Amino acid sequence: MTTTSDYSALDFARELGVARETVSRLSTYVDLLCKRNEQLNLVAESTLPQVWRRHILDSAQLLELIPEQARTIVDLGSGAGFPGMVLAIMLAARPGVTVHLVESIQKKCRFLEEVAQATGAPAQVHWTRAEALTGLKADVITARAVAPLDKLLGMAWPFFADHTIGLFLKGKSAADELTLATKSWKLDSTPVPSRSDPSGTVLRVTGLSPWRKPKKPS
Repeated sequence: MTTTSDYSALDFARELGVARETVSRLSTYVDLLCKRNEQLNLVAESTLPQVWRRHILDSAQLLELIPEQARTIVDLGSGAGFPGMVLAIMLAARPGVTVHLVESIQKKCRFLEEVAQATGAPAQVHWTRAEALTGLKADVITARAVAPLDKLLGMAWPFFADHTIGLFLKGKSAADELTLATKSWKLDSTPVPSRSDPSGTVLRVTGLSPWRKPKKPS
């Protein structure tokens, strides 16, 4: 599967000022994604020609929103690794960082483990549902295309500490989802326009707490 596009690895490197070694590791990831996708159904086949914008840039844009002191990142519903694996590769040079990739589908976990081994990313893969992973508090929680915001906050809440930041990639329904979520959750939110999708939003969430005891995600 080719990844011919009007937005390439070189464009990505220039736009974000990414080091050559990091781009090389991300390219290894992209090659594995294209190689395994037909068998594992990791992403929609139609998105592969735009992989550097649609998946890599979309994930990497969160990096500038991650505090320098952040060391524990939890990525919920990691799937093929977006955004968590991209961030793990880009944060590889930061001492003490671990990106916890939480994914309930075993074949996707095996793929993530293969990518982590091939790229040297500081990623720990958890084959489990988010609600089954206990005892872990995050500096930053990330997610993309996992669930509507109200349900996503319920998944994220056990990992929140007072200082935790949530960075959630959302589409054009972000405002409506936020309105609904505030009926169940107290939170401070800041929408950040997406660099990869004109209709997309990165929703930065802090100060999360429930108005009432949240139900366990189904």
